[in-house]
Formats: sequence, structure tokens, C-alpha cells
Amino acid sequence: MGRIRIRMSPAPASSTSPMIDAHGLGFTRRDESVFGPLDFILRGGEIGLIEGDNGSGKTTLLRVLAGLLRPSFGKVQVLGAQPGSEEARASTITMGHLLGLKADLSALENLRVGMGLYGHAAASDPRAMLARVGLDGYADEAVRSLSAGQKKRVALARLALLPARLWLLDEPYANLDRHGISLVNDLLAQHAAAGGAALVTSHGAVNFHQGVTCTIRLAA
Repeated sequence: MGRIRIRMSPAPASSTSPMIDAHGLGFTRRDESVFGPLDFILRGGEIGLIEGDNGSGKTTLLRVLAGLLRPSFGKVQVLGAQPGSEEARASTITMGHLLGLKADLSALENLRVGMGLYGHAAASDPRAMLARVGLDGYADEAVRSLSAGQKKRVALARLALLPARLWLLDEPYANLDRHGISLVNDLLAQHAAAGGAALVTSHGAVNFHQGVTCTIRLAA
């Protein structure tokens, strides 16, 4: 049976509405518990870390919060609405193991497509963002020709460009070197400082930055 441990760090009282508000949340598969019951609140300016070994339910939890799976029991709201609703999807970005990049398009074209889908094409410079994530000179390279780490950096550039308030990130440190790990931490810190929130999975292979508000530990 899955077990969840929540370790809360001291955080200043906030009047902002919760971005994620879970009460007794759980998920079962073939009558076996995957996780739960789980209670936690994540507000703007906060980062939550989900830890656990492979198969412990980290990805399943994120998929429930993204509205891709229905919880088996309990209640949860994302941005004041049901997970997967139009209101929640409009301000949420999920980044998983499958990065959602078009292999035949260039890195720059992938960013422009993502920005266009979010109606955010006019205000930002995708070429400058590629340079910021360490892909200066790769803007016109087809994504299929990039390494796994470079593809992850394209996905991170897209994440930083889009105007979502809530990030749900599944193993964002995978396939990255130490510079890439620092990049993820910097992006998370800036997102939180701007009032955004993020829930991030990790199997514990990295030393997560100090902005974590709560840690959810999943064990098989």
C-alpha cells in the first residue's frame, strides 16, 4: 500500500487562494492503493516537492492534479476549479517524461507553436529564451537532432515563456547536467517570486533548492 508523508516548512501566512487544495485525496488501481489519503495546500509563491522511488505514485499524483486521471476518493481543487476543467487548464502547465515537442520542427518553431496556443506570442522573445537555457546557436536545429538534455532545455524554455500560474513538473531534473539542474532551480525560484506555484517530482537524486514549502514522500 502506498504511504505519503508530508513535511511542511514554516511559511508566512498568506491570504492568497490555494492553487492546489487537496483533502483526503487518493487513487487506487485494481483495488490496490497507489497513494492517499493526502491533505495539502499549495499557494502562490510556494514550491512543493514530491519524493519517491520509481513506481511509488509520483506521476499518478500529477496526472490526477492535471485532470488526466480521476481521483478514487477525496476532494481536490486546482486554481479553484476541478482538475482538468477549462479554468484549471488555462493557467496550468504540465511537463512530463514525454515533453510534447514536435520532432520535425526546430527548437524555435516549437516555442512559437506553444506561445501561439497560449495566445502569448507578442510579448516575449523565444530566441533569447533559448540562449538563456543554454541553446544559443540551436534555435534552428530540428528537435529530433538534439540530445535528450537539449530537448529538456527546449521544454524548459517553453515552460518559462508561457503565462501559466501553476507548474506540474514530473522529474524536471532528468537528463540534465549540474548546470541544467541549476537552471531548473533558477526558473522555479523566479516563478515563485512572481507569485506562481509549482509541484515537482523527484526520486531524491538532486539537492532541491531552499524554496520548498512542503515535501510529500511517496513509498511503494
